[in-house]
Amino acid sequence: MTPTFDILGIGCATVDDLVMVGAYPSADVKLRVKRMERQFGGLTGTALVAAAKLGGRCAFGGMLGVDDLSKSVEQNMVKYGIDVSHLVRRPDSRPIHAVIVVAEEEQTRTIFYEYDAPTGADPSGPSEEAILSTRVLFLDHLGIEGGIRAASIARQAGIPVVADLEEVHDPRFDDLFDLVDHLVLSDDFARELTGANDPTAALFALWHSGRSAVVITCGKEGVWYASVENRSPQYLPAYQVNAVDTTGCGDVFHGAYALALARGVEIHDRVRFATAAAGLKATRSGGQLGAPTSEELSLFLSGKPLPST
Repeated sequence: MTPTFDILGIGCATVDDLVMVGAYPSADVKLRVKRMERQFGGLTGTALVAAAKLGGRCAFGGMLGVDDLSKSVEQNMVKYGIDVSHLVRRPDSRPIHAVIVVAEEEQTRTIFYEYDAPTGADPSGPSEEAILSTRVLFLDHLGIEGGIRAASIARQAGIPVVADLEEVHDPRFDDLFDLVDHLVLSDDFARELTGANDPTAALFALWHSGRSAVVITCGKEGVWYASVENRSPQYLPAYQVNAVDTTGCGDVFHGAYALALARGVEIHDRVRFATAAAGLKATRSGGQLGAPTSEELSLFLSGKPLPST
């Protein structure tokens, strides 16, 4: 059947309440807040928003609850044109909620987060029909049982699986890890998993016959990757930008990579597209807010100046 979506994301979304102060206070003091704002994040949530802003047809199939935070996450996704008809609604679920104190003078941030309810991929949803309706399945490490189920369905149908994995927190992690055929990891996590001393050694350690591509992102140091077409390590330098906020850059890279994969873009141009999207995001504040649009990324890639905002 003809796929309905470019990307179906089955993972977590978060609500981040930012509190801006001049300097982080000591104990037992009163401090005037400069401003407060609410942003939305999450590995899967931000990847989907990034892909949607780049023109992708995206859907969210992770868990949400019936509380106000869940409703605000859903409204935010709808704002970006993300289909939410396949999300799994559970009374006991809610998104991860963080309060982030940003000390502007020290340029530090302190994160207080609440994570005490089921979130991420549900063990029994979304439906198999929904999973088969996408060109690319996107997962993260939250909700391992549901992620394994969804990835198994996708792989059996020949649908590629892209995952944003940041930590090993479940004994079934390896089962999910082996199902991911497009593995996109940060350099730090790749080294943690493999014990390798450099990204090229990590590429070889992470490869197996079920992989289609392994990509290791090294921030401003660029990207290393290998693919089924060329197992030799390939390198792409990062774009030189005036970075003001790297929050969400990895998530934007993942979303852009998944979208390029859904569009059939070959590996080098796929990595280049994702690297450019992450680089452009770094020049703006906010994770989802700073993700570029398709028009902005086209201008950036062509070397043309972006319109002032």
